[in-house]
Amino acid sequence: MLIKRPPDIRPSEITPEQRYLDRRQFMRSAGAAGTGLLLGAGTAAGAADIPAKYRRLGDVRPSPLSTAETPNSFEDITRYNNFYEFGTGKDDPAKNSAAFRPKPWQVTVDGEVEQAGTFDYDDIVGPHPLEERIYRLRCVEAWSMVVPWVGFSLGDLIKRLKPTSRAKYVAFETIVRKEEMPGQRSRVLRWPYVEGLTMAEAMHPLTILAVGVYGVELPNQNGAPLRLVVPWKYGFKSIKSIVRISFSESQPRTTWNASAPGEYGFYANVNPAVDHPRWSQKRERVIGAGLFAGKKPTLLFNGYADQVAQLYSGLDLTRNF
Repeated sequence: MLIKRPPDIRPSEITPEQRYLDRRQFMRSAGAAGTGLLLGAGTAAGAADIPAKYRRLGDVRPSPLSTAETPNSFEDITRYNNFYEFGTGKDDPAKNSAAFRPKPWQVTVDGEVEQAGTFDYDDIVGPHPLEERIYRLRCVEAWSMVVPWVGFSLGDLIKRLKPTSRAKYVAFETIVRKEEMPGQRSRVLRWPYVEGLTMAEAMHPLTILAVGVYGVELPNQNGAPLRLVVPWKYGFKSIKSIVRISFSESQPRTTWNASAPGEYGFYANVNPAVDHPRWSQKRERVIGAGLFAGKKPTLLFNGYADQVAQLYSGLDLTRNF
């Protein structure tokens, strides 16, 4: 059962750094065999580049749902971002998010759900074992990267929240703090940023709530402290810095669909056959691959078609984009 807490209760203690490092060294020696073993957090490739200021997460389990692709570097992942709350440039979030305070944090749950209320971050995240999920990220601007997220199944949280039989959709809302998020002082979008999924999409095993990347807590520019990750959809569906989760019978409003309905649909599945009105979606540029690497073909559902295509059986993906 979820327990409501006042905002001044401190988060649980994380694994001490030395214990974290000792465990990682042990796993390297053991060959990191078997996905059932607990890791100290972090993928070896690029982990050495993580600045010491980022807090490490303890006891992170590798996920069998991860892609076999090599992740981008920590620098790629934290320096090339879409997070309009901090600015529209790709480097704006890293430059403009230092003043953002991701803790303490609370999430309000409402709508068609039994366990409604406002909950401390630890009550939302704490009961769930953390996994490292290495997922491909594809953005509508035709660029992609591979990210080692740390998080847990959104579906597991939803089961704990106990939505009613009338809940057909789940919606999410980003925090509004104009004093800390300079992009919110502009009118480029309507604030707060909101997104939504069907219940079937939200309950799918690939859908996670992420709390970290590369074994450390989410940097501010990546959506600290809690963000959605839906790997078969364009990146704008993966809403960041979540403060509200709402369950509804009707399809919720989403930010980009409301702002430009002719360009951004509710479903936002990666589909190379459906062009954005201002550019093609058939190919993508891989961040970090080098200036002369060229583009690669975009994969249907971002390469996750075998796992998620059944969610859209009978749905016209050229109309429901």
